[in-house]
Amino acid sequence: MIYDVIIIGAGVTGCCIARTLSKYDLNICVLEKEAEIASGATKANSGVVHAGYAAQREYTKRHLCIKGNKLYSQAAEELNFPFKRIGSFVVALEDEQIKGLEEERKKGAEDGIPGLELILDKKRIHEMEPNLTEDVVGVLHASTAGLVSPYELTFALADNAATNGVKFFRNQEVVKIKHQDYIFTVRTYQGEFQTRNLINAAGLYASRISRMLGLDYFRLMPRKGEYILFDRNAIQLNKILFPTPTKISKGILVCPTLHGNTFAGPNAQNLNDPEDLSTTTAGLKEILEGGRKLVPNLPLRSAIRNFAGLRAVPDTYDFIIDNTDIYGFINVAGILSPGLTATFAIADKIVEFLELLGVQLTLKEDYNPNRPKPERFKDFKRQELDKKIQEDPRWGRIICRCETIPEKEIVDAIHAPVGSTTVDGIKFRCRPGMGRCQGGFCRPRVIEILSRELNIPYEDITKRGEDTNILVGKTKDLALKNLSRGVDTD
Repeated sequence: MIYDVIIIGAGVTGCCIARTLSKYDLNICVLEKEAEIASGATKANSGVVHAGYAAQREYTKRHLCIKGNKLYSQAAEELNFPFKRIGSFVVALEDEQIKGLEEERKKGAEDGIPGLELILDKKRIHEMEPNLTEDVVGVLHASTAGLVSPYELTFALADNAATNGVKFFRNQEVVKIKHQDYIFTVRTYQGEFQTRNLINAAGLYASRISRMLGLDYFRLMPRKGEYILFDRNAIQLNKILFPTPTKISKGILVCPTLHGNTFAGPNAQNLNDPEDLSTTTAGLKEILEGGRKLVPNLPLRSAIRNFAGLRAVPDTYDFIIDNTDIYGFINVAGILSPGLTATFAIADKIVEFLELLGVQLTLKEDYNPNRPKPERFKDFKRQELDKKIQEDPRWGRIICRCETIPEKEIVDAIHAPVGSTTVDGIKFRCRPGMGRCQGGFCRPRVIEILSRELNIPYEDITKRGEDTNILVGKTKDLALKNLSRGVDTD
């Protein structure tokens, strides 16, 4: 089969492009090298939907961010992913920073960003955010900024794309691409795929994909950001809090999440290794010190997890979205912050590129832009829950006590249109393992459910894909094997 479009990469950008193109009468597939979608930069994204004033005016990312922010409301209504506009503060701690914030406000207003306001009244500022430091001298308030769960957004995009006919192939690392007679042959370790149009949304590996076709005009640098995550309800924030930015970074923010947690981070460390997700004592100290400049009472004793994410920083420091010299090949690379905000605008731009290439974009008569809202235990009232449990007892079997996740939600996550097959996939889809005990209680049950529903042995269940097996066999079998080898098991 020759596809009309193949998209390499199933992060938020690739899945948003897939979902946007699924409205047209095209044969489309997505190739993802990991076992789960949203496994790269997407899953460790801060989840902030930016207002759009931060990037320089000459950058494409500024204009796509402003447009993308406005598209979120309709998308959230159609796709039923968690999203809330709570507004953000950029916090000035010194008088000389006020002038810069006023310049940002003025330029943002000129560019059509609504709801930007410079607030200098400390009493009003603390009424809006009581946890903010007493050292504040003013804030730039952006009322259109918001929060989204980046991986839940990506699952929603992928599920809707799959419902509308897009094929998803995981564990498909691309190793070679050949272009001949206007056909791209994409080879993975598992097989070959052919297409007339190829979209490179491979995140940190996008430059590698581009070089497979002889295009070597940009470089991507992995930039690591470390985070500290605090327990649910340990502190209640009303706003997303940014320091006054530098030329390199927006700085260490303190931010609530849609699920009641709070995090501090990220810092910024440039790397050579695109797989380095380690956290360091020095990095976490930097985050804590930066966070406490904004929120002095950060509850360190309520920290439940440290983690790191990587973003792909291009040498242009701007999005690379190009209809390349190779007919039918489109690069979508270097989608650093505010890429999550811009994602719907990026997808619309790809539609424009395909039109320029002469691709026939005929709207499907049966296209369905809507994705049903996933049923959640916490959303039901008592009487509704009683009825649900009577209809299906799995609603009453709580697997994750920290997050109150029943067996039924986990089963639904496995059998979603682009369902999860790993422990981490289930974790990000419906949150077992994200609470205070970090999976200490629920992980064995999640493994058991995955084994049963996928009809595979426990030993084949992985944390996040190849070479991350959690179990290697039964203890007694290992003991017998050791005895046969003369190993003392006492």
